[in-house]
Amino acid sequence: MTPVGTAPQLADRVLGGWLGRIAGNMLGKPVERGDLWTRDRIDRYLRRADALPLTDYLPEPADEHDRVALRPEWPNCVRGRIHGSCRDDDVDYAILGLHLLETHGFGFSTEQVGEMWLLTLPYLQTFTAERAAYRNLTDGMKPPLTATYDNPYQEWIGALIRADIHGWTNPGAPRRAASLARRDAVLSHTGNGVYGAMWAAALISAAFTAPTVRHAVDSALTVIPAGSRLARTVRRVVSLHETRMTWEDTLSTVSQETAGLGWIHTVPNVAVLTAGLLYGDGDFTRTVALTVRGGLDTDSNGATAGSVAGVLTGAAAVPDRWKDPLEDTVRSAVFGFDGASITDLAERTLRLVTLRE
Repeated sequence: MTPVGTAPQLADRVLGGWLGRIAGNMLGKPVERGDLWTRDRIDRYLRRADALPLTDYLPEPADEHDRVALRPEWPNCVRGRIHGSCRDDDVDYAILGLHLLETHGFGFSTEQVGEMWLLTLPYLQTFTAERAAYRNLTDGMKPPLTATYDNPYQEWIGALIRADIHGWTNPGAPRRAASLARRDAVLSHTGNGVYGAMWAAALISAAFTAPTVRHAVDSALTVIPAGSRLARTVRRVVSLHETRMTWEDTLSTVSQETAGLGWIHTVPNVAVLTAGLLYGDGDFTRTVALTVRGGLDTDSNGATAGSVAGVLTGAAAVPDRWKDPLEDTVRSAVFGFDGASITDLAERTLRLVTLRE
């Protein structure tokens, strides 16, 4: 494992990951519907509200047309109205992953992941591949059949959003983080769906020790098959960024090249996420703002981008306008965790790191 700094620095970065995930999720949640809230429409919304450049949570809608198009949870997710986090599966799975490691340790099995879902996560709070796998579990199926039977969502983004905890608990050890994320992911996903989880876990792990976000992205690429579509797409975004192409033109180019995969598929979302990270260049606000403005699965991408940026900068460097409205409180559908303290979740995560060492 690469040295990750002093104990206070590690604690600050773990807390930064949690705060970043929750804040990024909240930023993207009102416009989470990629077929409706395109990149152009999100920017039109922000211009009407005089909120470009975006430097804070989304503003309230400027007109009734936008108001009815937002997610129904929007009144609790826009600037000036936030009092603690909204409940969302992107945060539920981070909490569930923490509970899994506290209960079963780092030697957990894929079967134990499924058991924990059944015991602590309501069925109706699962979606797409996770709901298909949950249904298969209740029918008595075992992994990997739970991921493949009657599941058309195997390469969608669900496994990626479950990966953060494995990055946070394996700082500076991206290959180990990816291995644990894979063990979780194969309950519900295959192919690029699994690679996305491995990539995200490795990316977050690498962010603890990487000198720049580009180094973290490069490190994460080493844990997935080089010929996979996901790896090729990440490299494509990296190459366009290197040519000094604008963020807008990079996303337009990659959007054309991934057309037809759908707005919840892992590959186009990883493209948006990679662009947000590279063009954000380590700045927390710019990273989450660009990622959410990129569209597609905005709350999932915002959450992962926030997690990476929060680890890179540490909690102390995350601007108060992102942290203070959260009021150190997280809402969750995971049994026993609703109303949990974000600080406490970070401290529990840090204890797992200490136990591992």
